[in-house]
Amino acid sequence: MRKKILIISPHFPPSNLAGVHRARLFAQHLPNFGWEPVILTVHEQFYEEALDQNLLQLVSKDLQIVKSKAFNRIGPLGDIGLRAFFQLYSKAKEIIVQQGIHFLYIPIPSFYTALLGRWLHSSTKISYGIDYIDPWVHHFPGSNTIGSKHWWSSKLAKILEPIAIKKAALITGVAAGYYEGVLERNPHLKIQAVAGAMPYGGEKADHELLKEFNIQPYLFQKNGKVQLVYAGAMLPKSYLPLEAMFKSVKANLSLFSNIEFHFIGTGKLANDAESHTIKPMAAQYGLWETIVFEYPKRIPYLDVLVHLNLADAIFILGSTEPHYTPSKTYQAVLSEKPLLAVLHQHSTAVDVVRSSGAGLVLAFNGEKEIEKIEQDFSTVFSNFLSFAADFEPGQVKQEIFEAYSAKNVTRQLADLLNKAILNLPTV
Repeated sequence: MRKKILIISPHFPPSNLAGVHRARLFAQHLPNFGWEPVILTVHEQFYEEALDQNLLQLVSKDLQIVKSKAFNRIGPLGDIGLRAFFQLYSKAKEIIVQQGIHFLYIPIPSFYTALLGRWLHSSTKISYGIDYIDPWVHHFPGSNTIGSKHWWSSKLAKILEPIAIKKAALITGVAAGYYEGVLERNPHLKIQAVAGAMPYGGEKADHELLKEFNIQPYLFQKNGKVQLVYAGAMLPKSYLPLEAMFKSVKANLSLFSNIEFHFIGTGKLANDAESHTIKPMAAQYGLWETIVFEYPKRIPYLDVLVHLNLADAIFILGSTEPHYTPSKTYQAVLSEKPLLAVLHQHSTAVDVVRSSGAGLVLAFNGEKEIEKIEQDFSTVFSNFLSFAADFEPGQVKQEIFEAYSAKNVTRQLADLLNKAILNLPTV
């Protein structure tokens, strides 16, 4: 008999936020491994981001989805996990009691929803796990400025996280670095909880389903130049390697005369087409709209796949932080295009890209090796052009990426869930 798992994901399709695919793909494949998922989300009428109705075509028709209400935004209090906290708690408790749920699983952010695990454990004795899509207690640029938004966020995180995870039976993350600090700060979890890392899995079926939609590229068109696409948000600690890359491009303009880098969905605000983050730096180095192009507004997931398919190659930019492993690596491989990546040398994606033969990587050791990017990027790029010219999708060792398929990633989650329930109860 299948065990039942309740996944609380305040954002879920038709939300176009990237995080919705974590819960969507887990829910899609968990039934294959003995777990029946129930999704608890917030009704889309309370979302502030643009909706992507096409995403609903990617959700299993057999999936049980329960939707809660939420309060409307009050001034700066816009986080969906906060606005819907009490409504989600009420619905979750009802589902747990009425449907005999065996385990509660909460991907974060929204970070506030992690507190639901502790509260629901107290009221129903349900065992719960927290999945770190992003670190919660974390230093962001500006965190040292007393009174700033990031300063308050950091202070609040240090107070709330230990409360939320105190009774957790499972701690997971996109990569081990996302939660290792949690275990160090809360050593009782090393005995009490099961821990494990599962990256975002790539879903081949998404790419195959794309063929059924008549979605045409609209951000750029083929023009005879070699076009590379970066799709996704820019992390605060990705700007240093990006600037070093731009410096290298400026110093070797002849090499890049027939090249275009297209940055999609990189804006400060998801729905603002003018909230550029790349443009100012590109303009500073004289690259704007000759070599570098930016489309800040987040576009629908399937639209992103269309533009990846249009591109000649995929560009992946990491961070100065070693734990950051770009989930877009796996989607890029499924687009069957050659990859060029600039990554921290300890990112798990480095070995994956290199060993699979999917592309070339310029690896660097954090902030102390930023100059390496400036010195070596043009040489690596020149080598990449030769690599891309001879690239055939069939040369990629798919067995390496099969371990990172959404199905196999979910298999890892199911194994961890099975171990976690053996450790019960956590009281």
